[in-house]
Amino acid sequence: MGSPRRSWHEGDGRSDAPGVQMTIQQWIIFGTLLLTLVLFITGRWRYDIVALIALLIVTLTGLVPVNRAFSGFSNPAVITVAAVLVLSRGLQNSGIVEWIGQKLSLLKGGITIQLAALTLITTFLSAFMNNVGALALLLPVVLDLARKKQLPASALLMPISFASLLGGMTTLIGTPPNIIASSFRQQTGAEPFGMFDFSPVGVGVAAAGLLFIVLLGWRLIPLRRSKSGADSLFEIENYITEVQVPEGSSLAGKTLREIGDFTKAQAIIIGLVRGRERRMEPSAHTVLEPNDILILSADTDNIKKLVEASGLVFVGSQPIGEVNLESEDVTIMEMVIMPNSLMLGSTARSLNLRANYGVNLLAISRQGQVLRNRLDRIRFRTGDVLLMQSHVETLKETVEVLGCLPLAGRGLRIGQPRQILTALGIFIAALLLAALGVIPVQVSFVAAAVAMVMAKIVTLRDAYESIDWPIIMLLGAMIPVGEALETTGGAQLIAASLLGLADSLPPAGTLVIALVATMFLSDLVNNAAAVVLMAPIGISVAQGMGVSVDPFLMAITIGASCAFLTPIGHQSNTLVMGPGGYKFGDYWRMGLLLEIVVAAVAIPLILHFWPLGL
Repeated sequence: MGSPRRSWHEGDGRSDAPGVQMTIQQWIIFGTLLLTLVLFITGRWRYDIVALIALLIVTLTGLVPVNRAFSGFSNPAVITVAAVLVLSRGLQNSGIVEWIGQKLSLLKGGITIQLAALTLITTFLSAFMNNVGALALLLPVVLDLARKKQLPASALLMPISFASLLGGMTTLIGTPPNIIASSFRQQTGAEPFGMFDFSPVGVGVAAAGLLFIVLLGWRLIPLRRSKSGADSLFEIENYITEVQVPEGSSLAGKTLREIGDFTKAQAIIIGLVRGRERRMEPSAHTVLEPNDILILSADTDNIKKLVEASGLVFVGSQPIGEVNLESEDVTIMEMVIMPNSLMLGSTARSLNLRANYGVNLLAISRQGQVLRNRLDRIRFRTGDVLLMQSHVETLKETVEVLGCLPLAGRGLRIGQPRQILTALGIFIAALLLAALGVIPVQVSFVAAAVAMVMAKIVTLRDAYESIDWPIIMLLGAMIPVGEALETTGGAQLIAASLLGLADSLPPAGTLVIALVATMFLSDLVNNAAAVVLMAPIGISVAQGMGVSVDPFLMAITIGASCAFLTPIGHQSNTLVMGPGGYKFGDYWRMGLLLEIVVAAVAIPLILHFWPLGL
């Protein structure tokens, strides 16, 4: 990969000059990319499946030779990303989350001080580990801190999500786009970016972004406090749950209207199941019968009040052996579904949670949507908040196996016994070896991942489960697609159009276009995919202008980390949506101004540290 890439196509008739008729190969690659973007945005299929579809199209049409179709999976960028994910799990398992929580609990001052500390720590962690991993470390800590300090969780969660994206800009391993850009640089015949080559620009941009978030940005977020009271662990509007009228219940013969009067609980009955009959939005005058199942929408406090006052039972809770929500042996826990969870796309019925994992799904919340399906037929998504019931001793293992993140400890310890010093020692050694150029970064971090396993900080099972396989599939599939964009002349064709536009702009204007275009794309699709698509175009533009490719690659990586406008642009944003009680349109309120701040700071820094001249 150290030499310039040769074209896979000989005599395909492509030209870099504008106005030249497009070739068949270019039509195919542009059509494939358009289809890919549409599928990414609509979310009909998961992004790794979409990437594989794109790879199959370009392979079957001959744009990528069959013997090169899966070359992306051996790319150093893919290997490095996988190794970084394992190292992130090692840092999580080391006990650092408890240590951070203890230190943060000692902080004094108002929301500005608390927010400054949280965002700074998140940014620092995200510089050296996976963004989602850094956020996962702090999410339970932040929710517990919000509860103790009587602060709205919505004021804290979006800022730390954005801080995790800002931190990823600062080092080579901070985020996959940086690693991918380094790989593209190597393909031009230059040396790959070093560990801290991104730091001069990234640190400056991150610092400006944090100042904006702490001083002004958080004030633009709608502050939503839970209606259920100060003891609520997170800002969540309503759960969807199911309860059954048992035989001999005093509620049998009463109307739905009378339930509220009897229990004093505020719950919305959105459905009733009686045998094979299912009624959505039943009449308030409906008379209850034994074994009727009610589909309810309510917050956690009202769910408890209703069940305790009425004698209703949760559907399917009998295997636990307890009627009440909690006891000495049985507990409940709120948890959020992580991006790599095995629950994604499945239902409680298909997973058979009770039989296979020993847990009962009591309720589910998906922010901004009214879920009217039966509880066991709702397909799980990233960011869904679940209310689970299980035996205390098995809950920790079950949560980890399912790929969920507890939103509050409830006496549950996260991670293995403290091995902070060992984990940090291994990680710092890997950083130094890569930064000093002793060994390539992919070798250094793979060695560190193996060391984590040998030191029993990460089990072999943890190591494989920590790798975000959809991301790996996305990268491995999209890298050949990005190469096809270049080898067919598609990247040059787009570059020629941009160069024509840039004739009326100063040289830095084209850099701004590359940055803003990548920002926009990253708000809609995965940031790794955004870089794979934009990097060949940026390289072609730079070569067409006769300037260095480095400032364009830097601009593209910065733009790829600026998914601040939507909850779908980055997994960190999706992860905090439910616990923070956010709606889709909340993100741009702070995100738009933040992207303007980033662009205003990034361009001068890029031009200073990475000048356009060759």
